[in-house]
Amino acid sequence: MDNTNITILKIGGSVITDKSADDGAARISEIERIASEIAGFEGKLIIVHGAGSFGHPQVKRFGLTGKFDHEGSVITHMSVRKLNTMVVEALNSAGVYALPVHPMACTVSSNSRIKSMFLEQIKEMLANGFVPVLHGDMVMDTEIGTSVLSGDQIVPYLAIQMKTSRIGIGSAEEGVLDDKGNVIPIINNGNFDEIRAYLGGSANTDVTGGMLGKVLELLELSEQSNSTSYIFNAGNTDNISDFLKGKNIGTAIGTGTIQ
Repeated sequence: MDNTNITILKIGGSVITDKSADDGAARISEIERIASEIAGFEGKLIIVHGAGSFGHPQVKRFGLTGKFDHEGSVITHMSVRKLNTMVVEALNSAGVYALPVHPMACTVSSNSRIKSMFLEQIKEMLANGFVPVLHGDMVMDTEIGTSVLSGDQIVPYLAIQMKTSRIGIGSAEEGVLDDKGNVIPIINNGNFDEIRAYLGGSANTDVTGGMLGKVLELLELSEQSNSTSYIFNAGNTDNISDFLKGKNIGTAIGTGTIQ
């Protein structure tokens, strides 16, 4: 299949759930708004969404970061599936032929890093006009038993394997912010050291590294694939549709420039 024009859109868990909740609390109106913005996009698209309050509190409750627990693995997986079903149903209601792809069923990690992911079904979905929707999940792990796989790790892996052309990271921030709250327009290896101090974790329970984790994953991606990713606020109306229309918004990470 022609992989040249695949876009990956990550939708942060903090945008589509109340991340401060102790258990899964979806923001249904936000999910529906985002689905309607995506509906106007004609190209090949892979969506990855975060787990938010459907994953992070459960991981914390069962201590699943680097530790194996049968019950915690099952409960966390079933919880994130619920959120994924809501996202997929909203997309289909908006006219997007979305299908769920659960990482638990197609991914194996080793020490919490992706070792292999079965991608053939994703390629066939794209070739036949479907939109695959992946999410943060628990996955089998050759070293630990199971481990947390964040959407922030799925995005760069897919971007390299599928040779995607554009990557958008829809978060709850306007982009990456400096100490005065201003958006940093571009981050690359040249200025990363000086802005690292501004990159804290997430305001709520985030077991996957917050903004610093996102930026590190995307910087590594830019080195491996010569690609540019954009971190922007998916909570602002029209930002997702603007990104999908080709506008460069928020903070660019990698080799590209803000236009």
